[in-house]
Amino acid sequence: MKNCITDTSPRKAALIVGIAFVISVLLVTLVDDFLLANFVVPGDTAALARDIEANPRLFGFAAIGYLIVLVLDSIIGLALYVVLKPANKKLASLTGALRLLYAGALMVGVLALLFQIIDAYGYASIKLLGYIFFAFHIFVLGYSVLKSGYIPKSLGVLLIIASFTYVVFFIDLRLPEPFSVLIMLIMASAELALSVWLIVKRNSLPEKRFRGIAGTV
Repeated sequence: MKNCITDTSPRKAALIVGIAFVISVLLVTLVDDFLLANFVVPGDTAALARDIEANPRLFGFAAIGYLIVLVLDSIIGLALYVVLKPANKKLASLTGALRLLYAGALMVGVLALLFQIIDAYGYASIKLLGYIFFAFHIFVLGYSVLKSGYIPKSLGVLLIIASFTYVVFFIDLRLPEPFSVLIMLIMASAELALSVWLIVKRNSLPEKRFRGIAGTV
């Protein structure tokens, strides 16, 4: 899968990013709104532990759904590397690597929790590490977009702003509901806006192909 994605053209990779992101959003919505509705109290690890014990089968289905989403995140990371490589190979590699680290960390956490290798508190720690990787990924992605020269700078600015909103996952902030909703909208709109732009404007991207991460620009 890695070679297939990294050996494709930036235009095809842009389409992969957009489609994979849209599918992952739909799948996360399905898992959260139907499988986990009233199942987990956000930020309440003790409630998570009780709910897993009371609904092991439901949690199993939800875990499988999230694992699929994380596979899609890995695909997005590799495809973003291809899209951004014409502008700066090092930044593109860092962007892709941080997304893969995020997906890998959460995959380990979900599988370990699913097979009862760790408890809900252990998973919470791994999840926090994953979100740290993801926040850095979004920041570097935004900076890479700003420096690319072929993707609108406004998308880069929006992504950089969105990267700082992930502080709500690192610190237990008691924000009023309107601010919480605003933060969630910024998080969602930044990647969605980039994904839509990549799908619609992919033919404006450079045409050059690359031979994997070890290739030259």
